[in-house]
Amino acid sequence: MKGKVSVMVEPMKMEFREFDLPEPEKGAVLLRVTRTNVCGSELHIWRGEHPTKRKGVLGHEMVGVVEKLGEGVTTDYAGRPIKEGDRVATVYYITCRKCNMCLKGHFHLCENAYNFWNKDPEEAPHFHGTFASHYYIHPDMFFYKVPDNVPDIAAASANCALSQVYFGLDKSGISYGDTLVIQGAGGLGLNATAVAKEKGATVIIIDAVESRLEMAKKFGADHTINIAEYDTTEKRAAAVRELTNGLGADVGIELSGVPSAFHEGIHLVRSGGKYVTIGNVSPGKYTDFDPGLLTRKSIEIKAIVRYDPWYLDKALQFLSKNIDKYPFVNMMDGEFEFDNIQEALDKSASREVTRASIVLPVGVAVEK
Repeated sequence: MKGKVSVMVEPMKMEFREFDLPEPEKGAVLLRVTRTNVCGSELHIWRGEHPTKRKGVLGHEMVGVVEKLGEGVTTDYAGRPIKEGDRVATVYYITCRKCNMCLKGHFHLCENAYNFWNKDPEEAPHFHGTFASHYYIHPDMFFYKVPDNVPDIAAASANCALSQVYFGLDKSGISYGDTLVIQGAGGLGLNATAVAKEKGATVIIIDAVESRLEMAKKFGADHTINIAEYDTTEKRAAAVRELTNGLGADVGIELSGVPSAFHEGIHLVRSGGKYVTIGNVSPGKYTDFDPGLLTRKSIEIKAIVRYDPWYLDKALQFLSKNIDKYPFVNMMDGEFEFDNIQEALDKSASREVTRASIVLPVGVAVEK
């Protein structure tokens, strides 16, 4: 059998290629992809904004079914029995547990994380990203069985949107009764809203698109601030203070990917508060910043990339528990066939679509 891969040959240009399906090595798994999403990380690469990535197989948010198990693979990384045909979601990076960062307990910063990420498909085992009919899970890539009550459309976002913000909010130490201000009501912001509400927080969310803010309310947001109405940092900061007894939010989280949001964040957070930045992932982009205000307010900044791999399982269990409470199945506002994947990327890049999802038919793989 052969599988089909969508390859970015240069920024904003995609081609399809076919490769033999690989036999998984010891400790590896071959998945058949059933659904994969366009994440903001893909858009940075697609638009040519990544410092090194200019081509390769994109895609990492996904859900799929086990096609073949490598020798010794009998359970997922939570110890649940696994077999061919089971639905799984997988972390998209390596956690080697042997490098300097892993040995210091910083598993999300593994120095070998991207050994197999988004490579050219000509290099075996070919299926390096989830914009393809199949995906190869290497040894040391954590994967978890999807709970039966979680549909594909929700499970596909567990990695990385839900896992990422779950990890970031845990790192912030947010707790019951705290107020959280979220910058950005995209997929990350919506997931962060649900997680924060389950932690007992009050949520204020800021965005420029009213439809996104309306969706945030369905995910539990207590207050929304539209940038079109509050069109300066000063106005938005005043609005946040008005909602927090003049103090500012206990915790702020940047999920917009806009550099100026980082500058604004410390204006939204109270003295002694915490500010988490996740969305800005493209080096080389700059914004003005007021370090004196940061010092005077004694705000603690936490920058978060990826997540400890077991957060994917926490995310899947969170979905299972809350699947009927929040509209996770309505989060995607654009659904595309695999052959139209470039359209999904282009419409996401132009913001015609907030969250695009690609559905793959069973028959994507073809006989030789």
